[in-house]
Amino acid sequence: MPLLIVIAAIILLVVLVTWCKINTFLSFLIVSLLMGLALHMKIGDITQSIQTGIGKTLGSLIVVIVFGSMLGKLVAESGAGQRIAGGLMKLLGPRYIQWSLMLTGFIVGIPLFYNIGFVLMVPLIFTVAAQTKLPAVYLGIPMLASLSVTHGYLPPHPSPTALVQQFHANMGLTLLYGILLAIPAIILAGPVFSRYLKQYTREPGKMFVAAAMPEDQQPGMMASLFAAMLPVLLLAVTALLKVWIPADQPLYHWASWLGDPLIVMLLAVLNGMYLLGIRRGMTSKKILGLMDDAVKDVAVIILIIGGSGALTQLLHDSKVSEYIAVTLQNMHMHPLLLAWGIAAIIRVCIGSATVAGLTTAGIVAPLIATSGVNPNLMVLATGAGSLMFSHVNDAGFWMFKEYFNLSVKDTIKTWSVMETIVSVTGLIGSLLLSMVV
Repeated sequence: MPLLIVIAAIILLVVLVTWCKINTFLSFLIVSLLMGLALHMKIGDITQSIQTGIGKTLGSLIVVIVFGSMLGKLVAESGAGQRIAGGLMKLLGPRYIQWSLMLTGFIVGIPLFYNIGFVLMVPLIFTVAAQTKLPAVYLGIPMLASLSVTHGYLPPHPSPTALVQQFHANMGLTLLYGILLAIPAIILAGPVFSRYLKQYTREPGKMFVAAAMPEDQQPGMMASLFAAMLPVLLLAVTALLKVWIPADQPLYHWASWLGDPLIVMLLAVLNGMYLLGIRRGMTSKKILGLMDDAVKDVAVIILIIGGSGALTQLLHDSKVSEYIAVTLQNMHMHPLLLAWGIAAIIRVCIGSATVAGLTTAGIVAPLIATSGVNPNLMVLATGAGSLMFSHVNDAGFWMFKEYFNLSVKDTIKTWSVMETIVSVTGLIGSLLLSMVV
């Protein structure tokens, strides 16, 4: 019976968000309240669980998410993203133009939240398409595959960061493993898959073509790369140091401090403000304005994550999560495959990768302790599942359709297939990596 109640709660969440068009945060609260009542919890305990869940989930995440948005805004608005793209295109040459855009999407996508990255980087794709006379879809899919992978796999993006916390994983190792899985995923979904997309030659919507920033107004290549990649460098280097250095050494404690996600993102934002702002003569008012806009960009995401935390806490406090863990164990399915499958089903039903990942976390988290599966790989398998087959209930689907001026049918044949390749490759990579780590 508890399992049926949870399934009914997830179905209700899908209905409220997709059919009733109710705000996702509000839907989470309604479902959490009704699920608590169905599980015979006292009303006071239900509201306490909701408050505790929101607080516990956002307490360690909100700073990382906001700082990540601030850094992404600086990278995009300063022209650093354009500089990275231009430099890579010169380095790789016109023959490998897709690879240049793919690498740009990956580098810029790490600090840039997906929706923001999509809106800010798509005009770059259209500019390159106009210069090279190549189809925009053919050029765009590799970059957007990179943005999608970083959104679903890698911290400091909201869902992977929240999953790291809920699965008690290591953020640095998750990032390293995530990059290993991201490489084949973006190659297969990007340059390899897009070879079959040259027939999609429709011109993109003129209203979405933005003027590129003049090259003399963009920051330098080294400054752009360093600003965008500093979070990755700090997380990766400190994670490796903690593997090599004994725990009783002072350098180990320094590595732990520097590798803390809050410290990493704070240093990255301060570095970005200086390199991409102050050093280039940007006024304090302009920098503060970008910071304010960045907070507004992620406000809705923060509320959704808080709502998912309420649902997760209810699953824990009602002891349902323990019951589900025992039930799922009896299915004799690999935990990584199970996490991917649940996330994929929720994603296809509800459309949101963030909601799919975070809802799955509350269901499968107890399996980590009982099965002994690597928690870092659970983060990646869940994240990969949350990207499965984007279609008409996903805002990203419609953004791609409208920006690239495609029909619904063609959007499914291009965008939806790309997202599916990314998702399945992530699952296969997680399973293979589980054999050696």
